[in-house]
Formats: sequence, C-alpha cells, structure tokens
Amino acid sequence: MPSAHDSLLERITIDSDVRFGKPCIRGHRITVQEILEWLSSGASQQQILADYPQIEPDDFLAVYAYAAELAAGSKVSRG
Repeated sequence: MPSAHDSLLERITIDSDVRFGKPCIRGHRITVQEILEWLSSGASQQQILADYPQIEPDDFLAVYAYAAELAAGSKVSRG
C-alpha cells in the first residue's frame, strides 16, 4: 500500500510529449514549476484555484511533495 506521500506524487506526471517533459499536474498541462512560481510571486492557492478550476487542492500538496523530493536530492520519476 503506497504511503500518502507516494499517493500525492502519483498526481505528478512526466510525459515527453507534454510541455517538453516537464513535471505536470496529472491530466493537465500545468507544470509544477508554474505553480511554484505563482506561489513564490505571492499568489494564494485560492487565487490559483479560481484561475485554474481544473486543479484540486491536493495538487498543491503533490507539488510540495515533488519539490521536497527534489530538494532532498532524490530522483523523482513519474510516468
């Protein structure tokens, strides 16, 4: 049984045919990088959700989990 962290990471996909293989929210063309840039520029989760209603609140947790894996030096591979 996958941990909650692993379940969150399943929300992030990498497909070489979508956004040049950048990690994206599953089923969408919104990249992890874009979400992190919006948040670091001062946008709130609520603002992003209002602009992109196709994403879900747990997608933010997935972005944070993915970023944590990268910061820890772990190779994150999602297909």
